[in-house]
Amino acid sequence: MSKKKKKTRNHRKNELTKGIFTVLEKEPKKSFTYKQIASRIGVTDAHERNELIKKLSQLKESKRVLEETRGHYRAIASTKKYHTGTVDITGRGNAYIIVDGMDDDVFVPFNKLRKAFHKDTVEVYIFPRRNGKKLEGEITKVIERKKNKFVGIVDMQKTFAFVRTSDFRMYTDIFISKENIGSATDGDKVIVEITEWPENADSPFGTITDVLGRPGEHQTEIHSILAEYGLPYEFPTEVEHYANTLDTSIKAQEIAKRRDMRDVLTFTIDPKDAKDFDDALSFKLLDNGSYEIGIHIADVSHYVQSDTILDDEAYNRATSVYLVDRVVPMLPEVLSNNACSLRPNEEKYTFSAIFELDANAIIKNQWFGRTVINSNERFAYEEAQYIIENGTGDIPADISIRGDAYSVSNKVVEATLILDKLAKIMRSKRMRQGAISFDKVEVRFNLNEKNEPESVYFKEAKDANKLIEEFMLLANRKVAEFIGKQKPKKTFVYRIHDDPDEDKLLALNGIISRFGHTLNFKDKNSISASLNQLLEDVKGKKEQNLVDTLAIRSMSKAIYTVDNIGHYGLAFDYYSHFTSPIRRYPDVMVHRLLQHYLEGGKSPQSEIYEDKCKHASNMENLAANAERDSIKYMQIKFMQDHQDREFIGVISGVTEWGIYVEIIENKCEGMVRIRDIKGDYYIFDEKQYAIVGERTGKTYQLGDEVVVMVKSTDLVKRHLDFSLIGKNG
Repeated sequence: MSKKKKKTRNHRKNELTKGIFTVLEKEPKKSFTYKQIASRIGVTDAHERNELIKKLSQLKESKRVLEETRGHYRAIASTKKYHTGTVDITGRGNAYIIVDGMDDDVFVPFNKLRKAFHKDTVEVYIFPRRNGKKLEGEITKVIERKKNKFVGIVDMQKTFAFVRTSDFRMYTDIFISKENIGSATDGDKVIVEITEWPENADSPFGTITDVLGRPGEHQTEIHSILAEYGLPYEFPTEVEHYANTLDTSIKAQEIAKRRDMRDVLTFTIDPKDAKDFDDALSFKLLDNGSYEIGIHIADVSHYVQSDTILDDEAYNRATSVYLVDRVVPMLPEVLSNNACSLRPNEEKYTFSAIFELDANAIIKNQWFGRTVINSNERFAYEEAQYIIENGTGDIPADISIRGDAYSVSNKVVEATLILDKLAKIMRSKRMRQGAISFDKVEVRFNLNEKNEPESVYFKEAKDANKLIEEFMLLANRKVAEFIGKQKPKKTFVYRIHDDPDEDKLLALNGIISRFGHTLNFKDKNSISASLNQLLEDVKGKKEQNLVDTLAIRSMSKAIYTVDNIGHYGLAFDYYSHFTSPIRRYPDVMVHRLLQHYLEGGKSPQSEIYEDKCKHASNMENLAANAERDSIKYMQIKFMQDHQDREFIGVISGVTEWGIYVEIIENKCEGMVRIRDIKGDYYIFDEKQYAIVGERTGKTYQLGDEVVVMVKSTDLVKRHLDFSLIGKNG
């Protein structure tokens, strides 16, 4: 199995497969029910039993076990040598094929790739295993290309051209005939589409479909990042036209179908530079002393109707993408910034979760449905924070987003302070129940008019941010619970987060022990509590960003699915995404399903929604990668102007080819290559997370503070290289 995949495969599911075959192969002529198998391999809790049932179904579909009679399984002696899997190409050009249901990945050397690319679905022939060595094979057929469009740079010849792709896993140039070059010129950065790969050709043939610009230019590189992940940077003309012709006026007959909340005190709290406001809070003191609190979400599904080109586009995008200098929205501006944006003093259609809470944040009543609101105020987080910290609505000019000082009513101040108190009670309860508090430092840039970074700052979550977060979590949790607890079971879109992989947690514990920290593995609650203590203990310390990053990597990935298993990180048994339909398509699906059930509709086919969930999870992952790449690009751009300075950094990664160093003051990360470190020959020591000098024994270890200078920057390849001055202190 590849080192990369050892870090990312789910260990428990592999153990489950092994356990099943241990039982079935011990008595190959006998069949077993899932309960008998569960008993023999020690599976006792409901979640693991559900996983066991799902795994048996997968093994049956892949013809690795036989269901003799309903619910009774036995082993099949497999002689199959051809399997279907997914290609994972390494940095050295070889590959591993990940085959579902197999515990080991199949190694395929470069000369047996048979024109397969990274992430393609392929047929692989597996050679007989010899002397316990790793599985090896060769690709016999490319079943499906993961993608056929790539970003690269044009290398123009007399009558043809080649495109050298930016993806380091792409091991071949792409041949472009004269008639398929279009308007591209030598050195341009372009998008190329592979059209064929003739049997006897050394390179695939392609067509240049878009010229992005000259390498290194800002617009070129930002558009390149989007294109590399297959993400759009503009809407098709017909989609824009459709959106612009929608009737977005507020109608009396539509208001009559909704709960009218226009006279209830309502306000939004968002980042100061936000343009779309998709959630608002309302506050009302009830006669019994309790509080009626409404979480109001833009009713996107009112405008984005199923089976329209607008809905198709939103589904395909699945999410808005937040790059360093722009937002690539899921919906056209007429909706995202206007009709669906809960701007102050405008009537808006909303979908709401309304709760009656007492002074201890205990829910007494709840209601879900369509509403109409009229927001009274728009606050930035900084303004709400000022009210919380000072207990006054007199907002000074240096805090105000209006440009001058102003005052808000006592009612708004009272509502803000009570909401803050309730949010803190709810947050404290979540933490006691095992939720994990990931408040990772987020890097932001102050950009000038030319989109050049003038300075770096860090986004910090304060009480105002946490106030909004807690009420959004409340709505998301209660909507999911409302549907999830109904009988018979109804199809719904959940946001799940599996338990962390124990191997990853053990590896994390090994690293943090070097800084004097430790995790408690006694039980699930003690793990959560010790993780929270760790994250609290490292705040403000040199190792904070390193530990925060490693802790997040030790967690499973949250995904969308119709199969609810709860959310580990939040410590919720039921969780969904209801609160951001302007920027997340799963929230649109949740709104539609919730309204469908409120109207007494029957449960739709879960398979259809599971496919949509997988698409949404995949697009979310691509968007996150694009966002990270854009931050990396801007960090490199920032460091170009600081090449004569020494910086103190922390070693954030150690590999056989070098050490990664993260600068403490701005979180920019670059590499010091082993071959560039003077004074000794350094060898990678995997166990110590270090490189060690062969002659001097000097070590550079994960977490060490070092002094570096910028050696070189490459905006096109997004590489930042440092020169190592030495250890700090």
